[in-house]
Amino acid sequence: MRGAFVACIAAGLAVLAPANAQDWPQRPVTIVVPFAPGGSADLLGRILQQRMQAKIGVPFVIENKSGAGGSIGTGFVAKAPADGHTLLIGTASTMAINAFLFSKLGFDVTRDFEPISPLVRFPNLLIVSPKIPAKTVPELIAYLKANDGKINYGSSGNGTTSHLSAVMLELATKTTMTHIPFRSTADVVNSMLGGNIDLAVDSMTTLWPFATAGNVRALAVTTPQRSSAAPDLPTIGETLPGYEATAWQGLFAPAGMPRPIVEKIAAEVKQVWQLPEVIAALKNVGGEPAYSTPDEFSAYVAAERERWGEVVKASGVKID
Repeated sequence: MRGAFVACIAAGLAVLAPANAQDWPQRPVTIVVPFAPGGSADLLGRILQQRMQAKIGVPFVIENKSGAGGSIGTGFVAKAPADGHTLLIGTASTMAINAFLFSKLGFDVTRDFEPISPLVRFPNLLIVSPKIPAKTVPELIAYLKANDGKINYGSSGNGTTSHLSAVMLELATKTTMTHIPFRSTADVVNSMLGGNIDLAVDSMTTLWPFATAGNVRALAVTTPQRSSAAPDLPTIGETLPGYEATAWQGLFAPAGMPRPIVEKIAAEVKQVWQLPEVIAALKNVGGEPAYSTPDEFSAYVAAERERWGEVVKASGVKID
């Protein structure tokens, strides 16, 4: 009996003992994408998977677990072993917004995850229908104030960054608009082309080709810095200081992963993300490559939760 007791204690101590960085990975690594194949998070995950596998020499596998705005896949990773063999592509929606939209997630994004590194930032693009006379952000603000409550805007769904980016614009300009949610950014564009939508703040990746073709009018980007894809286009923040609405994606692990492994994965990601071909691939889809230390990323995610939480509360949106 005593021998069995000692063996159990020893096994427990072995589990609790901190792992060394050289211990990772010991088997294939699964990268969970909490959305269906084909979207930006899936594309990002596959770029990461291919490059990490080639660099480290161990299989990296993408597993798409979609549903509930990304919450199903996110919840799966929250309950996975914290050994570095199950990772998550987290987004602004899954890691900063959904906690304020859904009352019963089954996990806590602050408690249950270890931020490793940002991966990419996608600007949203502020566009208006050609029928709207405004050609700059100051002109748009004046137009919104003169037509308060009469303008409508489309988004790719309730609680999405496109919806909340427009809510943020309302708050910053002290104006009101009518929200018309759609199922996708493509639906928003089609409605605007049909003359039914006045304004949208949505994915630059999807909207920019229509803007360059002259089908819609692009006024600004939502990120703090101008986009390298359109350096002549101003940011909204240049007119409305403090305005920032970035659709970011990053790499997360279950909470409790040994710090040496966290730092090793972050260092490997940084090296991969500095490859010219990776930078080009991300910029080709309108993304700005991003990487930082785990601590810097943790601070960024915390600030984003506070920022988006205030916007969600102001919007009054709840999804259950």
